[in-house]
Amino acid sequence: MKKLDPKNLSAQLHYRAAGNPPGSLPSSAISNCFPGLEFDFRNVWRRIFVGIEMHEADNYVLKTDRGFEHLLHHRLLRVDGHPLVVPVMGPQRPGADPSHLVTPANPAGVTFMEWSNVLAEVLHAKAGKKVRCEFTQEESPLPAAIPKDKKQLLAVDLEIRPFFARGEQGQLAVIAEEMAEPGELTQGLCSPWQNDYRECACYYWAASRPDYVHVEQGPQGTSIGINWLQKNRSPEAPQQYVLDNRVDTRLVSYDDLFRHWEESLHFQVEGRDADGAPPEGRERARTDEQPE
Repeated sequence: MKKLDPKNLSAQLHYRAAGNPPGSLPSSAISNCFPGLEFDFRNVWRRIFVGIEMHEADNYVLKTDRGFEHLLHHRLLRVDGHPLVVPVMGPQRPGADPSHLVTPANPAGVTFMEWSNVLAEVLHAKAGKKVRCEFTQEESPLPAAIPKDKKQLLAVDLEIRPFFARGEQGQLAVIAEEMAEPGELTQGLCSPWQNDYRECACYYWAASRPDYVHVEQGPQGTSIGINWLQKNRSPEAPQQYVLDNRVDTRLVSYDDLFRHWEESLHFQVEGRDADGAPPEGRERARTDEQPE
């Protein structure tokens, strides 16, 4: 029987070299809107549009080439008719009806849909072609909703870069060089694994972790508690949940996790720290015990 020699793109993408485990295939990657363990797939989308560079996990324009400076710090809201943001809806308390969720940091109450989902259809049909891209008219540091009036949008035709490199026989199962600079695909890995506890949501399967801890019932049926990543969880600490904005020094930082995650993170038993000593106190004691 003649040996089959698969050469098309689908066959190349599913090819597993001898000795490589199944987890070496891109299809097994856990990365999506969060970085993965093997590579950070989000970074391939940053230069999908010729002339501008997007944030890897947001619709925000970070950099532009000459001639596209008017798009810098704007937000891309729609591509070829496909919306990139959707309203955030949900109950504000248990048992309540869903409502539009807005915050001071997100007054429009919208969330960005990850690139790999919103661009899949456009990339498949329009790679190498120009498509209509609709941006906010002004610079938008905060998330922005899609206005009903198209006159409030800044429309620009941008070329979609092909995702795969090309060889003599057509597309190759290799990401095009124009899509990612050397080293970018491994910049934001969930490795060290401690990254998961800052990057990923509390219900993400690869980093399941507590979130709202030391919870007590209030007199009016509401609850009060603290963030599991708060440094000061002693009984004297204020019962105030600190939102994670990645810069608040009251929360455990990446550096804290890398240097002393055993002291910074606590097992939770019935919603409370298994070890009552706050991490700051233990760290202070360890420092005091060191010889001069």
